[in-house]
Amino acid sequence: MNPSRRQVLGTLAAAGAATLADPGEILARLAAAVPCAAPAGELVGTLPLFRGRSQVQPFGQKISGARLDARLITDLSILEPNTLITPNELAYIRTEIPAAAAAHQGPWTIAASGLLAKDGTLVLDDLMRSSKKMGPHLFECSGNGNPSNFGLMSVAEWNGIPLAEVVARLKPSKDATGVLVSGFDHIGQNSQRSIVGASWVLPLASVDKLGAFLAVRMNGEPVPADHGKPVRLAIPGWYGCSWIKWVNEIRLVGPDEPATTQMVEFAGRTHQTEPHKLARDYAPADIQTAATAVRVEKRKTPAGLEYRIVGIVWGGTRPVDRLAIRFRKDDEFVPFTVCPTPKTHAMWSLWEYRWKPSAPGTYDIALKVADPSVPQRRLETGYYMRQVKVDEV
Repeated sequence: MNPSRRQVLGTLAAAGAATLADPGEILARLAAAVPCAAPAGELVGTLPLFRGRSQVQPFGQKISGARLDARLITDLSILEPNTLITPNELAYIRTEIPAAAAAHQGPWTIAASGLLAKDGTLVLDDLMRSSKKMGPHLFECSGNGNPSNFGLMSVAEWNGIPLAEVVARLKPSKDATGVLVSGFDHIGQNSQRSIVGASWVLPLASVDKLGAFLAVRMNGEPVPADHGKPVRLAIPGWYGCSWIKWVNEIRLVGPDEPATTQMVEFAGRTHQTEPHKLARDYAPADIQTAATAVRVEKRKTPAGLEYRIVGIVWGGTRPVDRLAIRFRKDDEFVPFTVCPTPKTHAMWSLWEYRWKPSAPGTYDIALKVADPSVPQRRLETGYYMRQVKVDEV
């Protein structure tokens, strides 16, 4: 939807002297001054998204095996402005509850040891007195990709106990530089896709700034069994491999602490330079800004057929309000405004793009952040590129 001449003049006036203003700022103000357009025309149907010859795996049910190899894929194609929180039963799963965690009875305890004032035991019921609302946060598997339609990703509302408060209670010694969080796992299982061992080391100096917390409620309910019942680690903005489930140990460690098997296993997927031997050498397992299409709507308008591409943008350290899109490898990226402007980067936000392809055929849907200063490593490699086949224009 293009702004009218009156809207343009009004916005420029509000921006002050246009010749002295930043062009990007003027464009952003122009976009903010114009309401988001309603979907055009009559919905005829939705085109499937794919990549290469991959077959879409089923959504909302466990697939690919059990225990370490259990998977549940979230259907991103159904996202709407009023359904951005994923119901617990549809939230993605990578690894179901281990037998030891499922069989646990009595109060849940967390062993505390290492470089602290005194080894001891934390009782979850006691910690839960400090539980608070932590807001909505996206969690994504570091191996999220094709052919699962990038559905190893979900958003939930969380309640939990800030990890910084738990660590402070333990009174770390001056030699402590990291905190290792471990959880139950499927000891003894042979898996072709996973290594047994669930633990991660966080730099002690970063715990508070990261906003890491021990999650005890998910969407208003106790954390479900396959999501870490009764307690899991949550690290906003980091990949799910660091979100340790069924937490049973917290240990304060020093600078020579070895990397855990989980850190080594996911070194490539968390974009490390190599599987380092020491935990201190690992870069944050952070999710940089990313975007992908989730559905393509075919619509009939008075001017003919139009395609409405709906997608999501997530990750990074701040919201982004502009993306760029292209449909052929040799095409230039075309910038467009994300509308409505995202208010947070902690979860995904929807975007749309109106498209009239010139001819039938199979098209790529590749995206990038229009601002080149925004770190976007997976977008730069085309990781989240989707394809769509158009039969009619």
